[in-house]
Amino acid sequence: MKFLPKLALRLLFLSMHLFCTAAEKPNIVFILSDDQAWTDYGFMGHDSIQTPHLDKLASQSIVFERGYVASPLCRPSIASIITGRFPSEHRITGNDVDGTNNREQLDRPLRKAFHEFPSFIRELTKSGYLAHQSGKWWEGSFQDAGFTHGMSRGGRHGDDGLTIGRKGNKPVTDFIDSAKAQNKPFFVWYAPFMPHTPHTPPKRLAEKYARPGRPRDVANYYAMCEWFDESCGSLLDHLDQQDLRKNTMIIYICDNGWAATSTNAADPNQKLWDGYALRSKSSPYEMGIRTPIMISWPQHTRPSRSADLAHAIDLFPTIAAAASLELPSSLKGINLLDENARKTRQAIFGVSHSVHNMTPDKPDDALQYRWCISGEWKLLLRSHGVDTTKYKNIHSWDQQPLRLYNIAKDPHEKKECAADHPETVAKLKAMIEAWHPTDKQ
Repeated sequence: MKFLPKLALRLLFLSMHLFCTAAEKPNIVFILSDDQAWTDYGFMGHDSIQTPHLDKLASQSIVFERGYVASPLCRPSIASIITGRFPSEHRITGNDVDGTNNREQLDRPLRKAFHEFPSFIRELTKSGYLAHQSGKWWEGSFQDAGFTHGMSRGGRHGDDGLTIGRKGNKPVTDFIDSAKAQNKPFFVWYAPFMPHTPHTPPKRLAEKYARPGRPRDVANYYAMCEWFDESCGSLLDHLDQQDLRKNTMIIYICDNGWAATSTNAADPNQKLWDGYALRSKSSPYEMGIRTPIMISWPQHTRPSRSADLAHAIDLFPTIAAAASLELPSSLKGINLLDENARKTRQAIFGVSHSVHNMTPDKPDDALQYRWCISGEWKLLLRSHGVDTTKYKNIHSWDQQPLRLYNIAKDPHEKKECAADHPETVAKLKAMIEAWHPTDKQ
């Protein structure tokens, strides 16, 4: 080796360094549930829903019981997850630009602008990862987003990718086997369209959850939660069979909450929105924005339960730290494996916009709520500047300008207490205004 020219030596050492670095990079499996309430898991204490596979994963993970998403709606929520940015930044605030009108035509420029933002997917593939997309996906095809492999061709929700889980996991397990054979680090986006509607569980599960007096929509949803759990179990078992868990980081989160219409059918306001319960999906209440977040990474994390606040925008920084990626300096999230960062965090924030209408160049036009959680307190700040003739405002029943809840004592937000705590209201409102000022009060 001493007879090699200096340049050749440098190149040799550089290639050896890059090989070692790649070999040490963790595989990353990202599991995304679709429309599931934060309460609806065995490990979160549900009295009926059984999720043994996710319960096992929880026993191997840091479980953040107080996890939150940036928006209570799938498309903007997922956009915030992969970019680490809030909807007002990446400009995807709803599921559609103009309801059902010209969806593909109006989406095209929006998607193009969105993909100019850095994402952890692109950063992973730039650093040598193979990356596979399956399941729920909104922003074009898997290639558009920077995946090297995938299922979705660019249609609504994720088209071909939506078969994953409901029709087995072979495309994903084949990808994992191929990455292993190539000795390449891999990333898996595993986002079955579950327990999202259509609620069509296998007969054995539908019958399992059927009970006298239990509404059919509730029973089918419960069954879907277990079916989703089974699909996750199949994936996790494959990682074990391939002896890959040791150097694989598994991340779990749900895109937004959901509760069956019948859970509050007696509410006279429910008739305004018959797809699901009022204070669940698309709302800033806990059943809309809260989710457990789990991180399992053997030899790097110790299984535990954490009461620290965790947020969907934290996942980019967390993945970047684990995989030694370049992190955009403008991101506001934290590395969830950094205990000091978690302990020093003062508050988290989020928004809720119109579901099927958005104006990408003026995202606040469709803004309905801003919210803040700090310690035991949560403040909802209503935006009353929405033009309801243009933007479908499904929360028109809620005209109260602000709502305060002590979510430590009242996690289901049954007692609004703003009048009893004016100083807390003033403090949290000032924090919201400093984070996201707007003239739509």
